Amino acid sequence: MDATLTREILKKVRQVELRTRRLVTDALAGEYHSVFKGRGMDFDEVREYSPGDEVRLIDWNVTARTGVPFIKKLREERELTLLLAVDVSASGKFGSQTQSKRELAAEVASVLAFSAIRNRDKVGLLLFTDEVEHYVPPKKGRVHVLRVIRDILFTTPRRRGTDVASALDFCNDVLGRRAVIFVISDFIEPPDAFDRLRRLLRTTNKRHDLVLLHLRDRHEEELPALGLLTLEDPETGEVMEIDTGSKSVRDTFAQLARERMDQFRRAARQAGVDTLELRTGEAYDRALYSFFKNRTSRRLG
Repeated sequence: MDATLTREILKKVRQVELRTRRLVTDALAGEYHSVFKGRGMDFDEVREYSPGDEVRLIDWNVTARTGVPFIKKLREERELTLLLAVDVSASGKFGSQTQSKRELAAEVASVLAFSAIRNRDKVGLLLFTDEVEHYVPPKKGRVHVLRVIRDILFTTPRRRGTDVASALDFCNDVLGRRAVIFVISDFIEPPDAFDRLRRLLRTTNKRHDLVLLHLRDRHEEELPALGLLTLEDPETGEVMEIDTGSKSVRDTFAQLARERMDQFRRAARQAGVDTLELRTGEAYDRALYSFFKNRTSRRLG
């Protein structure tokens, strides 16, 4: 690889690391820890019983041997696997604000990954289009997370389209134990794909803890009035000329975008999967923190 290109890649990855690590505060990492629990509880040690302790935790063998009530202390078997399934289809290059959807995906994935390793969890990566493009098995550590960020930003996909269901199918095959899976995508798929997507969402959510991060851009949902424009669908290559100065054209475009959004939301809701919508060019840290906070409260309630 060209030395200049290598330096540029390292610089970009470092910039993402610096921006996102500032967001991984104790509060955010703590909320991540709260909402994604470990696999269970392990025995740690025993201590003398104190009034108010849970009676069910009394260790009767030690109590009988010493004549003094002792209880078992348990600790959470914490280590989790976080798998980031990131859509790198051609529509991810779009961004009408200060960043593309793929750049937003890399930043959010970085926040999640650093939150995970701060809690001593493993992080894996799946990059997909309408096929699996790249898979990095889960590991720990900062160097590994930097590789994950680099791969999201700079992997060149072979294909252009999107098939989230196939990505979920791969996750179910490759993950032997329960994991936390974040699918980061704009979920722009053909209308006939949503029935299959709904089935795979439901299946995956039963096996794993599944969350969908829906990346959006304002100008994919409403057209500015700029007169005649030539637009290309990045995933199909279809080119069309439209008159954005026409209100009826803009209204039709917006209606189609709403219908696609409704299809996605309905599929996620019917599958019982949590979703969080994030927009390019907008701060996402508060939204992510609130999402974790609300999810924790809902589960405790």
